[in-house]
Amino acid sequence: MKKGFLKSSFLASLLIVSGFSFARAEELKVIKLNEPNKKRGLPVMEALSVRASVREWSDKELNIQDLSDLLWAANGINRPDSGKRTASSAMNAQDVDIYVFMKDGAYLYDAAQHSLIPVVAGDYRTEITMRPGGPGGPPPTPAAKPEAKTPPPTLPPGGGPGGPPSPAPIQLILVSDLSRFSRGTEELKMQWANIDTGIVSQNISLFCAGTGLATRPRASINKDLAKTLLKLKETQVPILNHPVGYPKATS
Repeated sequence: MKKGFLKSSFLASLLIVSGFSFARAEELKVIKLNEPNKKRGLPVMEALSVRASVREWSDKELNIQDLSDLLWAANGINRPDSGKRTASSAMNAQDVDIYVFMKDGAYLYDAAQHSLIPVVAGDYRTEITMRPGGPGGPPPTPAAKPEAKTPPPTLPPGGGPGGPPSPAPIQLILVSDLSRFSRGTEELKMQWANIDTGIVSQNISLFCAGTGLATRPRASINKDLAKTLLKLKETQVPILNHPVGYPKATS
């Protein structure tokens, strides 16, 4: 009797929390992005010469023009008459979606409308990335016990090699929808998805290098949380994330 009451109470609480979260998500509004500025940035060869992965960012929020240009460069429509993109894709499947995690919530980039569509409210920029043994991630694989106990290495503020970068103003999560490929085995579709995502990733990196923004491609994603928050289908696979922001000032 007591067990049944506790179970009912827990389910009721869960429904109330879920309803509250849904209501909060409705408070977010579509963000209409600015027209992309196609005249800005360094020439391609100069952008390549300064491209680098960074681990620390300024806490300054991205302005709307930088965000608009970033998303268009990543996978926007550059040929409106055909709907084709800045990033090529196998069979023109256009399988890669970009989810933008910001302070107020997560949005889906709608390339056709050049807008951000609300998905879920709340700040999940830290939780959406995953590190083995960290929040939301699987426990690390146990290592062989050393004969002599040595202190762990001290990591710099940015996490050091293999560690997590410091927080960035936005997190871009690149998700491929395998159902958009019209043919091919599941293995082949996954290969195409990885390649297509890599092309979008390189667009992001080159745009940031050419315009003074800072980023790094990372495979570290809390995929279970991403599937829940973003309401992903079984065919949608989170593959890469790109933290993006302005470079952190150096003293």
